[in-house]
Amino acid sequence: MSDQVNDQAYPPMADGAPQTVAELLFGRPPMVRELPSFDPDGTPSTPGPLFAEWLALALRDGVLDPQVVTLSTVGTDGVPDARMLVLRDVDAAGADWVFAIDADSPKGRQLAAHPVAAMTAYWPLQGRQVRVRGTVRPAAPEVSAAEFATRSPGARVAALVGHQSEPLSSLGEYEDAAVSARRLLGDASASLVPTHTVYTLRACEVEFWQGDASRRHVRLCYTRTGPGEWARTLLWP
Repeated sequence: MSDQVNDQAYPPMADGAPQTVAELLFGRPPMVRELPSFDPDGTPSTPGPLFAEWLALALRDGVLDPQVVTLSTVGTDGVPDARMLVLRDVDAAGADWVFAIDADSPKGRQLAAHPVAAMTAYWPLQGRQVRVRGTVRPAAPEVSAAEFATRSPGARVAALVGHQSEPLSSLGEYEDAAVSARRLLGDASASLVPTHTVYTLRACEVEFWQGDASRRHVRLCYTRTGPGEWARTLLWP
């Protein structure tokens, strides 16, 4: 698949720079490029191998940050919330999708109140999307502590600083806190963050979506019907 986008396929822009958000949004149509095909016949009986295959192809084709996904939760007020984070692991069957966050962050508190979530991966270069829905449970503290130790120094500093999503008076205030946090990195006991928590999203549905420029999208949904058992269903675009 070519990584090059043919600008000649796009309609010419109007004279001058677009003046409205709508003009910016519709200045170029989506998916006007060569996209991979997806034949749902012969797909594996569980979603894990198919996700691993798509992820490997995304990495091969140079998709940037394919491990970054959107995690959607429900606030205590019943309003949906979403943010980007790093997917840490997926089990072989595709039933368990693992991520790690601060349990005291807004998303952590939302999951404590409503332990359900959705996860979305989108790789625009290939026009591919993977959607996951299910329940969420935290891991044991020792599992979370072990995962925290594998994180980069920058990620551990950010976790030690804490106060995620709280009001910040200035960037200088954060830098001062980061300096103090860096001093703790060499101390294994002091550098632990008790609220750092690994979570597992136990999928009840996993949908694979292959986009098509003519809108003939292909959608294949896996629905968990029992332990280790999945039903596969084609969906209308």
